[in-house]
Amino acid sequence: MNSFSKLGKLAGMSALAFAAITAANSVSAANWRYAHEEYEGDVQDVYAYKFKEYIEEHSDHSLQVYRFGELGESDDIMEQTQAGILNFVNQSPGFTGSLIPEAQIFFIPYLMPTDMDRVIGFFRNSEAINQDFPRLYAEKGLELLKMYPEGEMVITLDEPVTTPEGLDNKKIRVMTNPLLSETYSAFGATPTPLPWGEVYGALQTNMIQGQENPIFWIESGGLYEVSPNLIFTGHGWFTTAMMANQDFYNGLSDEDKKLVQDAADYAFEEIIAHIDGLAERSLEKITSNSDKVTVTRLNAQQVAAFRQRAPQVEDKFVEMTGKRGQELLDKFKQDLQEIQHN
Repeated sequence: MNSFSKLGKLAGMSALAFAAITAANSVSAANWRYAHEEYEGDVQDVYAYKFKEYIEEHSDHSLQVYRFGELGESDDIMEQTQAGILNFVNQSPGFTGSLIPEAQIFFIPYLMPTDMDRVIGFFRNSEAINQDFPRLYAEKGLELLKMYPEGEMVITLDEPVTTPEGLDNKKIRVMTNPLLSETYSAFGATPTPLPWGEVYGALQTNMIQGQENPIFWIESGGLYEVSPNLIFTGHGWFTTAMMANQDFYNGLSDEDKKLVQDAADYAFEEIIAHIDGLAERSLEKITSNSDKVTVTRLNAQQVAAFRQRAPQVEDKFVEMTGKRGQELLDKFKQDLQEIQHN
């Protein structure tokens, strides 16, 4: 065999080897599907795209992100994840609470701090968040990858109020979450569960007189246009959770499991940087866009009037969740005390 024949044969073998490797990679590479509850540029969307960025930069996999409404409402995307149609889902405990009752703990008013440093410290270090919650989600076929905060909750109303009595006879939209309904009943309002897609129209037609959300969501959803009075009660932060279908996750290689965990951690750090100052920027946009907006920040005495109604919500939480809920609540309080002490 002459040298040209040898080179040709080697070239052919190399081409075959390359084709085999390419075929193997194409088989192992997957297109994963991820859905969340918010609009383009909102906090969950930023998290999803940071997660996607990490996955695609560190593997041959690709990730398709679906925003609010593209695959239905929050309940729809959770059902699709549990069925294995979606691989990943980002859903707040406000909706997960009907599936995992203990997740409603985030809606006990005045349990969580409102200053960002302590909030972030809690999510980074809390045993309840990082050890107990993954077990609760696993019972429902979900692999909890990350819980993270989005922003302080703000009430919008048809008029400014500073007392619980000001909420009397006010229909306040709440997520489909029994404990959140209990919170607004305790505050004196009439809680009205509604899916997100109906909220703007219900405010516009006075079917409801108010709702609660982080300020960035009030801005991006245009809620201030139909509910212009913003009340900062300091009663909690909006929390969300990013998770995977557990059968899908358990079927991944160890390498891909680490990839997914690392991507979730990366996106968490990116989102913490993103929400720093986000509320202030969103509020500035709102006040610039509308001269009808009022901003009411309750003072310590006014907050105390709302806070004294919180224990009945704690009692309701324990009634709903039993001994396990009580243990989780005690752990939350212990974690928060340790963070405040440190």
